[in-house]
Amino acid sequence: MQGMSERQYAAHVGLSRGAIQKAKTAERLVLYPDGSINAAASDARRVETTDPSKTRKPPAPKLKPVPEAAVAAVGDTLREQGLAVPAVGGGTTFLQAKTANEVLKAQERRIRLQKLKGELIERARALALVFRLAREERDAWVNWPARAAALMAAELSGSSSDATGQQITVEPAAMQKVLEKHVRAHLDELAEVRPDFR
Repeated sequence: MQGMSERQYAAHVGLSRGAIQKAKTAERLVLYPDGSINAAASDARRVETTDPSKTRKPPAPKLKPVPEAAVAAVGDTLREQGLAVPAVGGGTTFLQAKTANEVLKAQERRIRLQKLKGELIERARALALVFRLAREERDAWVNWPARAAALMAAELSGSSSDATGQQITVEPAAMQKVLEKHVRAHLDELAEVRPDFR
């Protein structure tokens, strides 16, 4: 009966060919008369003659503990999509984690596409634009009384009269002071408003 070659037996047991040759020389393998290796008998003899403390055990897979924040993020992502959420303290299945990962990848691609299309801008840029717009608006309001006071004074002077029928003249400077007081009060109220960019 034909057995295995040294190379075949080495592949069979997961050792190098040199290790099989050493075992053959030490007579820890069972050979057929033609010199080929009897695999079943050799396996049994190797188990009997091998010191268990010197056997190589396959390394245990190194599993890293999953941070609680990652498990919570999987639950949040699944919840946002209306999918089944892992029970509290029950752990997350591989399928749930994979589903959450695919959902997040799709969301990331959508955001990247929106940025490329110009539909999204960076938060810092948006804040800078809003701040600049607010400053321009404030400056426009601060300068408005000086421009509008003279026009308003002229309109009010021409259409107003006292009880004796005499025309009332409104001083533009007085009108400007009153307007400035009201505009500044309004701007102080607006300064209290804080936009929420969360």
